[in-house]
Amino acid sequence: MRLSGFDRALVALACLAGLLGVALSAAAAHIPGADSLKTAAQFLLFHAPAILALVGLGAAGLARPGPMRVAAGFLVLGLILFCGDLAVRTWLQQPLFPMAAPIGGFALMGGWLVGAIGALIPQPRNPPQ
Repeated sequence: MRLSGFDRALVALACLAGLLGVALSAAAAHIPGADSLKTAAQFLLFHAPAILALVGLGAAGLARPGPMRVAAGFLVLGLILFCGDLAVRTWLQQPLFPMAAPIGGFALMGGWLVGAIGALIPQPRNPPQ
């Protein structure tokens, strides 16, 4: 199993999401009323392994790599927008940009939907040699 450069980037971003999830969890534990940071941390920690799984399923040939990459990309984008907005709102008292969190939420839902569709698309059979 070989990972493409894009797959490696997605794996690195998933690991970064896990790291940030742990960091935000720790920060939220020390900041009174930081419920938004707790939510962001949970989203990061829940989606990091999902991104790794999508990339792994595609790279292993257990699902079509294209849709799995797209799904993982949507999850990364959704995390950046949704969790980024929650964190910026907590620390800077302003949004990342208007509608960042809802757009991020829709990107996350889109990622899960594309992953489901990608899992249902049959793999082409290798012709006998």
